[in-house]
Amino acid sequence: MESTILKVLRFSVYARTFHKVLTIILLLFLNSCQTKENQKTEDWKPTPMKWVKPANFPDPVYNLSKNPLTEEGVALGRKLFYDPVLSKTNNISCASCHVQQAAFSHQGQSFSLGIHGQFSKRNSPSIQNMAWNPVFFWDGGVHDLDFVPFNPVQNPLEMGESVKNVIDKIKNVPGNNSNNYPKMFKAAFGTNEINSIRMMKALSQFMVTMVSADSPYDQYVTGKYNALSSEQKEGLIIFKNKCASCHSGELFTDFSFKNNGLAPLKANDTGRFDVTRLEKDKYKFKVPSLRNIGFTAPYMHDGRFKMLEEVLEHYAENVIKSETLDPILIQENGKTGISLSKEEKKKVIAFLKSLDDQKFLQNPTLAAPKVSAF
Repeated sequence: MESTILKVLRFSVYARTFHKVLTIILLLFLNSCQTKENQKTEDWKPTPMKWVKPANFPDPVYNLSKNPLTEEGVALGRKLFYDPVLSKTNNISCASCHVQQAAFSHQGQSFSLGIHGQFSKRNSPSIQNMAWNPVFFWDGGVHDLDFVPFNPVQNPLEMGESVKNVIDKIKNVPGNNSNNYPKMFKAAFGTNEINSIRMMKALSQFMVTMVSADSPYDQYVTGKYNALSSEQKEGLIIFKNKCASCHSGELFTDFSFKNNGLAPLKANDTGRFDVTRLEKDKYKFKVPSLRNIGFTAPYMHDGRFKMLEEVLEHYAENVIKSETLDPILIQENGKTGISLSKEEKKKVIAFLKSLDDQKFLQNPTLAAPKVSAF
């Protein structure tokens, strides 16, 4: 029998620090010769989970055919997402910084706390509609949803653990006969072998179910005309004319990287530049989705704005000109920013609140699983 083959599948750049780019090597453990216990059983029949694309959404980017959703796979991913065993100190889970009631962001926290009480370098982005994202994190250092969880897991400022240690630990997490990890991996993948490739797929399956598409705005565009107030409808028109160049489509982002004229803070976070090392990418950050924006404060990559009013004030009056400032923020008269009157700001904010999806924030299938008695 051959020994375990160690394969380096991906170098994932995750730039959350100013002084260096954190390069993460994801080590995937695959046994070329499995015992009968670890081989997929012939009677393994996972339960397919129906996943429906919202009527007003484009086709997803994530390839569901390569990782089909099953009830068992999603349940495993959900358990992993809420389990603090993924952190070095066993006290921080994915859900610690991605709270459902805040659209899986860290509401109220400019920077989330890591395992030893230290702050991360950027604001925790919301986890929603992940199947449509072609790139992830503020700097776009990851291009595949399957590799997203291991960046915070291995970041010393966040969960500070290694993938190998996580796998070793979850093999021994106690549970009842149907709720321990070997049993759940077997139910999801037909074998109780626990490895990083299956762990990634399970977490992705759960995150793919985090679909927010039932806000008043969604109801409005799918035929319920009275779902928006007259003020919100007026705000939508203003938004489309003045904001939709970047926050476009039904996801309210074009997934590009922009320098939106923020004055650099003391840390001097250079954003996308940390990944590409291209001068043209300095101070550019991923355009975030505006869905559930009423619950994801504070705003921007560094959480500098606590209120939407501050955000619009920035775009109207405080955009800083620099070599990489996005051209769309330079008006014909040379002034920076977006022309917005006090009344227009009020109406735009009214519209933005129509993007809040209460059902998503309260969906019990996305909440922490109930703890079983051992």
